Amino acid sequence: MDKDRIKGSFKQFSGSIKETAGKLVGDKKMEADGKAEKTEGEVQNAVGGIKDTVRETITKK
Repeated sequence: MDKDRIKGSFKQFSGSIKETAGKLVGDKKMEADGKAEKTEGEVQNAVGGIKDTVRETITKK
């Protein structure tokens, strides 16, 4: 598993927590920051998945 997938998953998780906390306390900035971090984590996770796929494809040849 690629490091980007691990880091991306963590960012998704922490972003979700920030987003939820922002909603609970009514802090729009915290909510927006959480959404942004969550999206960043999704992208990073996807990049890691692509790296894994490429690595597996090269290894099979």
